[in-house]
Amino acid sequence: MHKPKITIHYCVLCQWLLRSGWLAQELLSTFSDDLKEVSLSPASKGVFQIYYNDELIWCRLVDGGFPEAKELKRRVRDKLDPGRDLGHIDKHQS
Repeated sequence: MHKPKITIHYCVLCQWLLRSGWLAQELLSTFSDDLKEVSLSPASKGVFQIYYNDELIWCRLVDGGFPEAKELKRRVRDKLDPGRDLGHIDKHQS
């Protein structure tokens, strides 16, 4: 099975590195054996986008801000393994 790559593009000028790093850590703690890598890619002009391979799965401008970890994990799971149970994250879905 080909393992996917997650890339988080974040605005350096907006100082979103810590948020990006935290989300990367959350993804790695949940999907560690299933991902090829999670990378951080510096950007500018207010960019905050997350890609699953080459597919945009989160955009700050389109999605209205930053993702909560549980929402980002759901979106990654839905691409990676839609039948996978995320435990407490799925149980508290609104």
